[in-house]
Amino acid sequence: MNAVPRPSRDGPPHGRGLAAAFLRDLGPGGPALLDARRVAVVAAHPDDETIGMGAQLPRLAGVRVIHVTDGAPADMRDAATHGFATREDYAAARRHELEAAMAVAGIPPVRLIGLGIADQEAASVMAGIAGRLAHLFDQGDVGLVLTHPYEGGHPDHDSTSFAVQAAGALLRRQGRRAPALLEFTSYHAGDDGDLVTGRFPPGARTPQLDLPLDAAARALKARLLDCHASQQAGLVPFGREAEHIRLAPAYDYLRSPAGGRVWYENFDWGCTAARWRELAAEAIAQLGLEAPPWP
Repeated sequence: MNAVPRPSRDGPPHGRGLAAAFLRDLGPGGPALLDARRVAVVAAHPDDETIGMGAQLPRLAGVRVIHVTDGAPADMRDAATHGFATREDYAAARRHELEAAMAVAGIPPVRLIGLGIADQEAASVMAGIAGRLAHLFDQGDVGLVLTHPYEGGHPDHDSTSFAVQAAGALLRRQGRRAPALLEFTSYHAGDDGDLVTGRFPPGARTPQLDLPLDAAARALKARLLDCHASQQAGLVPFGREAEHIRLAPAYDYLRSPAGGRVWYENFDWGCTAARWRELAAEAIAQLGLEAPPWP
């Protein structure tokens, strides 16, 4: 099988070599099943993994899926809208939906890791998330991570992108191996201010793999999305025709994302773009890191 190999901690491939092998094998002509025991998907919310790369998940044998938030905001507006009496009930429902979707993809609950942060609150604890991810990556021998781009779509998405890259910077500072980083698509504001889904923001010039979905893959993705029953209204804008994965660029998180437009400022999600960058600067100081971009 031409699959991503699982070497010892001291042996190649690692870093960009592992990322290149993964992109090659995930693309046309690659194997139906890849050895993904050294691969982790890090998503902000339950359902982001399905939106970004749901049709690929059944191919990733042994993959771990890490969620930064539990998908339930503290302010109870979303919970009440969906008929839940408490934030905890809403979070439990989202976990149940996630487990149902991942069961369809062949990923058991034991490979689903939740950091338990409330939805919309990741920006305030970016340093802590980075430290926890660094520990998970190092102890789990994670050689490759797929996560969100920094694009101004949702503050939790951007915070997850930051934390993943900061975790790598922490590991390198400690003389440890940092995983290579790939990204899946989420959403952002276009040049006209309208919502753009299923495409990366402009600007980055990194290798990108475009994966058109055939009828079977589209049907699979539809099944996965349907499992997230409480999120159906929010999932309407997301297409099912293709998925896209690229090598993550090195971001400067102290500057506005590509294009300068920030979609989440259209909503009362507790954070403006300027405040998010202030929190990123505070997290960098707390972690004792040099200013980004990090290699």
